Amino acid sequence: MSAITDTPSRASEEALPPVPLTLEGASVLHQMLLVRRAAWRALPAREQGEIAEEAASAVARMERNGAGQSAVFSMLGHKADLMLLHFRQDFAELNAVELELSSLRLWDYLEPAHSYISVVELGLYESSARTYAQLAARGLTPFSDEWNAGVNEVLTRQREAMKPRLWPEMPAHRYVCFYPMDRKRGEAKNWYSLPMAERQRQMHEHGMVGRRYAGAVKQIISGSIGLDDWEWGVTLFADDPVLFKRLIYEMRFDEVSAVYALFGSFFVGLRCPADELPRLLQGQTPRFGE
Repeated sequence: MSAITDTPSRASEEALPPVPLTLEGASVLHQMLLVRRAAWRALPAREQGEIAEEAASAVARMERNGAGQSAVFSMLGHKADLMLLHFRQDFAELNAVELELSSLRLWDYLEPAHSYISVVELGLYESSARTYAQLAARGLTPFSDEWNAGVNEVLTRQREAMKPRLWPEMPAHRYVCFYPMDRKRGEAKNWYSLPMAERQRQMHEHGMVGRRYAGAVKQIISGSIGLDDWEWGVTLFADDPVLFKRLIYEMRFDEVSAVYALFGSFFVGLRCPADELPRLLQGQTPRFGE
């Protein structure tokens, strides 16, 4: 008698669900803002200082938020002057953050340039293939109560093991790079029509590149299908911004990126601690880690 393996045959694979399992964690909001500089400069210096200190105090509380964290970044280029990044437990908490910020006097001198809504996501391609094969080997029908119970058992176990990645701390790095992306689904190339095993292979090779930058670049992937205009958001943190270029350039040579990836606008900035916000609003580069 032949042993049952974790890998399904090609024929049996076609009968299994094509969608990989995912784990979701922190709710994420990126807010890109422009400073209405003419209106800001028209304020008396004393009023500028009061407004800046009020905003710095609010951001400081958000930086220390026990159920999530926030950070401010001074952006490079014309796309935005500031980016506020928030990790929270759920969308209700993100909404509370937005409402609190919009009540600040500083908000009267800021103009939204862009925003992005997503949730931290971990894709489980390898676990999905193994789990589906094992459940099918037990004779379970996909999406039956018994099948769903088996899937939930795996997700619960993985969710506990991956908790630090699902609910990340705000990385303590100087620079940030954020961009949204899609997988192609057009007439010539369609990522979603590939068999799961092929998608798993390509994602594994893609992930090996990122591992070579572990420790130097912190990467947080957040899913946004059904939540925003792109399918994923990628937020990178590093102390050397050139590493963003090297990492993304190297990944472009992966099959999954070279053939199936589409990228949105890139946003790059410098971390601005809360107590440096008044200095930033005075037109000075914020100090970090000094």
